[in-house]
Amino acid sequence: MQPVIVILGRPNVGKSTLFNRLAQRRIALVHDTPGVTRDRKEVTARIAGRDVTLVDTAGLEEAPPDTVPGRMRASSEAALRGASLALFVMDARAGITPADRAFAAWLRRTRVPVLVVANKAEGRAGTTAAMEAFELGLGDPVPVSAEHGDGFGNLHDEIAAKLGPAPEDEAEVEAERPLRLAIVGRPNAGKSTLLNALLGEDRMITGPEPGLTRDAVAVQWRDATGGEVRLVDTAGMRKKARVQETLEQMSVASTLAALKEAEVVVLVLDALLGMDEQDLRIARLAEREGRALVIALNKWDAVEDRNAARRRVEDALMTSLAQSKGVTVVPLSAATGRGVDKLMPAVRVAYALWNRRIPTGEVNRWFEAALARHQPPLVDGKRIKLRYATMPKARPPTLVIFGTRADVLPEDYRRYLVNSFREHFTMPGVPIRLQLRSPRNPYADDDG
Repeated sequence: MQPVIVILGRPNVGKSTLFNRLAQRRIALVHDTPGVTRDRKEVTARIAGRDVTLVDTAGLEEAPPDTVPGRMRASSEAALRGASLALFVMDARAGITPADRAFAAWLRRTRVPVLVVANKAEGRAGTTAAMEAFELGLGDPVPVSAEHGDGFGNLHDEIAAKLGPAPEDEAEVEAERPLRLAIVGRPNAGKSTLLNALLGEDRMITGPEPGLTRDAVAVQWRDATGGEVRLVDTAGMRKKARVQETLEQMSVASTLAALKEAEVVVLVLDALLGMDEQDLRIARLAEREGRALVIALNKWDAVEDRNAARRRVEDALMTSLAQSKGVTVVPLSAATGRGVDKLMPAVRVAYALWNRRIPTGEVNRWFEAALARHQPPLVDGKRIKLRYATMPKARPPTLVIFGTRADVLPEDYRRYLVNSFREHFTMPGVPIRLQLRSPRNPYADDDG
């Protein structure tokens, strides 16, 4: 039987929007009115490379059993009894409510694995607010925006980790699960020409006119290394001010969705034009979603001063894309095919680093050396004591550091730790997440 994933949470936190997003089609009715969903909805969905039964439930409310809310809660509890995993959804904007705490306590008493999904966590501020859900005692929350599709690559990875290894018959399928690769960039940078060069056929319509590709087009392909690849060519992403027509808005939305579902992103640059602010925005979006990045410097055959062209791109990356420091740049010509054979090996290396797990012992040996070289600064005249570090997950590599007052660690010292970690473990171009944990002060909310 395929795993059963049940979506739970109080009313109006976005459970049905999350359900539709994971199912990749609009099934559940969505509205701002609390309590729209009353009956359980089930659908077979493909999540983290496996077929699962996805269950949307009514909002959890404290209510007498003979009332409609009471019967809705009983239905949700019944769904949980047969679940392989519960996705407990909370609203990152609203923060943790007493109802969230009560239902989290109930979930802790069950034997069902639970993953906390902090919904409505758009942007960096939302991601920071989402970490409040760590207090629920159900493990690290996964920040997402079900409405905008942010964070879903990471959510798929966390679901896969919670479900554990697939049975042998599924494991064989999982071993063949294709690498998810998205080709992104500005209009007319040569994305479709590059896809055709990789496939060895004219799969996509190409030409000098910008904007020929209007939708994200997925192609299943086996590259020269013998590995399966799900290759997605996307529409060119213009600056927001230029995205006016409804059709083009839909194209950009399709491109963003493809990027968020990818594992590795190839950003195609026009080597004659170099890297401009729009290219950097796309690269930052890939980094924000935690995707591995490789840059394809296209039209290389038409560049006269190649040293200067490459130096301009590397300077732009160093000054404006610190999180992707050391990202691999592959000069090539999609039109002639020259250098295209170097792209997929670079993608495979980036993918391997993005998947890399480092044992806790090695992480702490690095951590002790990093602290010895550069102690954390004083904040408000008080010393920050960082005690130990661990790497609980990869995809992307995530570093968690525990210590007293760790949450007030200055941004420049956080960057120092990330850069030191990346350099020590030789992980160029890989986005690295840093999370800080401080013990909760039991007297912090005591008025007495």
